[in-house]
Amino acid sequence: MALGALVCAACGQQSGTPAVDPMMAAMNATPVVSVTGAVREQVARDAVYSATVQANVVNNIAPLSSGRIQKLNVEVGDFVSAGQILAEMDRVQLDQAALRLKNDETELERVRQLLAEGGVSQSDFESLELAFKVSKSSYENLLENTILRAPVSGVVSARNYDRGDLFAMSQPIYTVQQITPVKLLVPISEADYTRVKRGDKVTVTVDALPGRTYTGNIVRLYPTIDPASHTFSAEVRVANENRELRPGMYARVSVDFGAVENIVVPDAAVMKLQGSGQRTVFVLNADNTVSVRTVETGRHFGTRYEILSGLEEGELVLTGGHTNLRSGDKVEVQR
Repeated sequence: MALGALVCAACGQQSGTPAVDPMMAAMNATPVVSVTGAVREQVARDAVYSATVQANVVNNIAPLSSGRIQKLNVEVGDFVSAGQILAEMDRVQLDQAALRLKNDETELERVRQLLAEGGVSQSDFESLELAFKVSKSSYENLLENTILRAPVSGVVSARNYDRGDLFAMSQPIYTVQQITPVKLLVPISEADYTRVKRGDKVTVTVDALPGRTYTGNIVRLYPTIDPASHTFSAEVRVANENRELRPGMYARVSVDFGAVENIVVPDAAVMKLQGSGQRTVFVLNADNTVSVRTVETGRHFGTRYEILSGLEEGELVLTGGHTNLRSGDKVEVQR
């Protein structure tokens, strides 16, 4: 057997046919790549920001001075209308003021008749008229602070006292929040300061209500920029007619800045250099060689990248087979 092996080896050497190494053959083969053209398209300019839903108006319901609480007419969670009576305080001072006002009004009418007949002087009449006005103002003030009404339509979010408690001015009796509409203060990057304007439409989604989208408008732009975060606040108002959005909900606000025309390529063509933020693409040359090109990327949407600089429309970029290529390598384009 050993002799036969030697004879075969000798025959192979005498035949003159060199042995082929499959690994070397694969390394010398021309790489096959896939390419696509860089195209110019309209790229939407929008951004998503985080914000918290807030009540449009928050009113703390409390009288001007301390006093005994006689009635509480609503509870936490109740929806109230503007002008609805929420609570009533002790009426002793109010009743006294009403009686004083009635007496002053009667006296003023009596003196008015005497003035017409010449029975009193103009100065006496004016003094009584002033006293009547003071009594009326005092009565109206006491009425407003004794019969407590809702200044806006909204939901009662807090009640801090019970019937019969002495209001001590430390906390309001009720808190009413207007939630139709609601507002959101959106921190927008200062880079977009010139792109935002009042009246712009936005879309709002909240984690608590998946699958639902709400439309709002920017109603106010705050004039200063936070030097720490480099953002400014835009106030967004959402009608919230169904009262589904509630204060405190975490929301995402999508702001549309319009569109701009730029070069777009598949994201498979864009490579990131390790250890840096630099991005490159392989460009196919006319002689079927490739060149490495540094590009500046913009938005990544879907499976494509926006290219801000580094490529021209119509240039061919490699999207497959370019993993181990180097600049100057010759390739075969897959058809």
